[in-house]
Amino acid sequence: MIPVPGYEGRRVAVFGLGRSGITAARALLAGGAVPILWDDGVSGRMQAEAEGFDVEDLTVADWSGFAALVLSPGAPLTHPKPHWTVDRAHQAGVPVIGDVELFARALAVLPQDERPRVVAITGTNGKSTTTALIGWVLKQAGLTVHVGGNIGIGVLALPEPTPEAVYVVEVSSYQLDLTTSFAPDVAILTNVSPDHLDRHGGMEGYVAAKQRIFAAQGPQATALVGVDEDWGQGAFEALQSAGRNVVSISTRASAADAQGYEAQAGRIARNGELVADLSAARSLPGRHNAQNAAFAYAAARALGVSHDAAVQGLLTFPGLAHRMEAVGHIGPVRFINDSKATNADAARQALASYPSVFWIAGGVPKAGGIADLADLFPRVTKAYLIGEAADAFAVTLGATPHGVSETLDAAVAAATADAQAAGGEQIVLLSPACASFDQYPDFEARGEAFRAAALSLGAVSEATA
Repeated sequence: MIPVPGYEGRRVAVFGLGRSGITAARALLAGGAVPILWDDGVSGRMQAEAEGFDVEDLTVADWSGFAALVLSPGAPLTHPKPHWTVDRAHQAGVPVIGDVELFARALAVLPQDERPRVVAITGTNGKSTTTALIGWVLKQAGLTVHVGGNIGIGVLALPEPTPEAVYVVEVSSYQLDLTTSFAPDVAILTNVSPDHLDRHGGMEGYVAAKQRIFAAQGPQATALVGVDEDWGQGAFEALQSAGRNVVSISTRASAADAQGYEAQAGRIARNGELVADLSAARSLPGRHNAQNAAFAYAAARALGVSHDAAVQGLLTFPGLAHRMEAVGHIGPVRFINDSKATNADAARQALASYPSVFWIAGGVPKAGGIADLADLFPRVTKAYLIGEAADAFAVTLGATPHGVSETLDAAVAAATADAQAAGGEQIVLLSPACASFDQYPDFEARGEAFRAAALSLGAVSEATA
């Protein structure tokens, strides 16, 4: 745990007692603060009380006595309307911050020669794979690495700072909205496409939240920006105009500047010269994974890792669970778990990586559904639709072969039978392009259900193959 100083003996309101909230409370307490906890849910309050925290109803509290409000990233800061705790904090002149800001402040009070380095990653898609990949590459190079944030372990639950350590932190737009002094040594924006627009008041607010990852960086820090979309290109140009140390990462040669990296399936290049041959990296198929690898390579090099060590780390990466994860096979039929693809842009990466697939999709749809994937429908041998989105996706697919399976078990069984009947090497792909909450508590549970369904049909696990 990382103790948070600066609030010794002062009351700090903490609202939202999920993973980040309860961790923030523990870190504040360890730093000498007096955290006052509240949650709209009874279970969260009961857990806090069981740990011995002060639990007070913030609806009737005296807000003038709080030094800060630590807000859960799940509670709206501005849109569709501010959470009631935000209104109360603003009325009392109490600053509203989040766990990543507490992390930043805990590091900022350390003497310069005792501070660890920080790599931070955000983006609509690819951030979890990039985070895990950077952590892996740095560990293989012999560095002391702590990986967490919006992936895995909450940032304040990571080990205490030591001078030689590197924190590799995934941060969401919600978390970035609650930061003011977060200043990573390497900040990465993988890409930007419409997502969470209701929470940011539209695309402009969403992009602004993502760009906050660069706002407090110093002149010696490095910014890595994906420039395949106009929003990323705009962020890159703004940083470049400000004289910042910024490097572009693109999957299109025309978009990368002379100092930027070009990522194509199986390779990374810079200024026309090959940087890394990824053809032997089984866990990094497709152009989008080459882009993730380019971010990881550039981040590692910015931290002083040698070229050879960085490339070797890329080639040995085992992959990220639920993101284009090979979970098993029945003969030549392979099962790919891409449950983390909760929107169409994420599903695009998987569909584009295979010439043909038996595609399982559906759940709680995002705005726009799968209409933007129409150019990839010719790669879909047949689609198997589940959850709330099934009927709407069926209409969008039109003449593309498809059927409504409703449940994931039924979809896996039908897709497997059809793939085996087709003969030869085939891919059964779960890439839902939807949230999971109609049938599963999260995408991890959905991915594990897919794995279990495949194994129950006789698939041999990739771990034992």
